[in-house]
Amino acid sequence: MIDAVVFDMDGVIFDSEKIYLKCLTAVGEKYRIPDFEDLCYATIGTTDLHMKEVFLSHYGEDFPFDTYMDEMFVLFRKEAEGGLPLKKGAREILAYLKENNIKVALATSTIREKALPEIRNAGLESFFDQFICGDMIENGKPEPDIYLKACEALHVNPANACAVEDSFNGIRSASRAGMHPVMVPDLLQPDDEIRELAECVLPSLLDVIMYIDERR
Repeated sequence: MIDAVVFDMDGVIFDSEKIYLKCLTAVGEKYRIPDFEDLCYATIGTTDLHMKEVFLSHYGEDFPFDTYMDEMFVLFRKEAEGGLPLKKGAREILAYLKENNIKVALATSTIREKALPEIRNAGLESFFDQFICGDMIENGKPEPDIYLKACEALHVNPANACAVEDSFNGIRSASRAGMHPVMVPDLLQPDDEIRELAECVLPSLLDVIMYIDERR
């Protein structure tokens, strides 16, 4: 039985990962930083803090991570002016869950002050029962903290909750939390590890509606 559904945000609710990666890549190319794009892909779905730790470990403690990220966000805000585009089926699945009284939470690595305005601007806030953001947990994805906290906030057993993710780190996190991880790929197609961890890989959120409907 699926009593609750917990969504990642970027790449699942919003078609924003492509914009994010485009802006990051532009910064990396501008300063000719080696391996920059590879590290960006490797840290998709993680918190900014975890991402910083990975980059400093690779480039050294004097790497100006914060400066580059600030520059990236300037580009991102220009690209996303007017609001982030929704992923196919996002509004439909949220409406379906609302109509069927299935609990819903957001579990995003993005910090609260950045995540909630995007949700509000898209008119989606009323569909969610709980919001768990990257600055509300100690350990970000791929650790299970954010999904365990989401299930606790919803008062559901993780074994009765579905996590909808697009990233490898998100699927790892949901799997470690003991949930039903469902992957809807965005930038990355699942490899053997992720196919093993995910309960299923579906092409869109519309397909996730059918998956949940079969388990009610």
